[in-house]
Amino acid sequence: MTLDKVVGSAREAVADIPSGASLAVGGFGLCGIPMVLIQAILDAGVDGLSIVSNNCGVDDWGLGVLLAERRIAKMTSSYVGENKEFERQYLSGELELELTPQGTLAEKLRAGGSGIAAFFTQTGVGTQVAEGGLPQRYNGDGSIAVASAAKPVQSFEFAGAAREFVLEEAITTDFALVHALRGDRYGNLVFDKSARNFSPLAAMAGRVCIAQVEEIVDVGELDPDAVHLPGIYVDRIIVVGTDIEKRIERRTVRED
Repeated sequence: MTLDKVVGSAREAVADIPSGASLAVGGFGLCGIPMVLIQAILDAGVDGLSIVSNNCGVDDWGLGVLLAERRIAKMTSSYVGENKEFERQYLSGELELELTPQGTLAEKLRAGGSGIAAFFTQTGVGTQVAEGGLPQRYNGDGSIAVASAAKPVQSFEFAGAAREFVLEEAITTDFALVHALRGDRYGNLVFDKSARNFSPLAAMAGRVCIAQVEEIVDVGELDPDAVHLPGIYVDRIIVVGTDIEKRIERRTVRED
């Protein structure tokens, strides 16, 4: 692997992503999404994708553009409420969904990138998250085709009391896609405020991480204390510039 990880185009960066691949994708709503890379995957024509991301964009932006073209077979997400096509595909049995609590999803990605196979958490104990039965895929007639399985629950002495914890397995994926404000040629990345969100965690979980950055700088220009994601986790970088389109999911202005 060369130390200079910059490639010439998004098309080149995603060229080896095959149909049926699994992807971890950074972003929260439409904030910090790697839209140029998502569009390149759409243009490449691959399908049957299993995607891990907090949500699935909206109907015409973000991961929603892949969903609209039936390129996604399964989503692992914590929030799916802003995409009507997502709802339609899920309820009609066209799309599989693994619904995961948001903090648990973040930790599953971090664990995967850290070499931790599984961890215990209190989140979900006493619910279908732990007990199983959450619909993951429906039949066309509305009946449940696939439901989530029960997970191991164990009691631990914690904070002075016996408490129950559910075992959650880590997530790793074939590829990861993230957007960053700035990066150097070795792959060290800096994110912009809330646009960081799930991106470092998604990057860690992917065996091959592809980052789109607004600005590339020479090695040594980034303050090491300012680096949010070390280049060891990043395999390819494309430069998209600062004038790329960034949509706001819900624009709210003050009424005078």
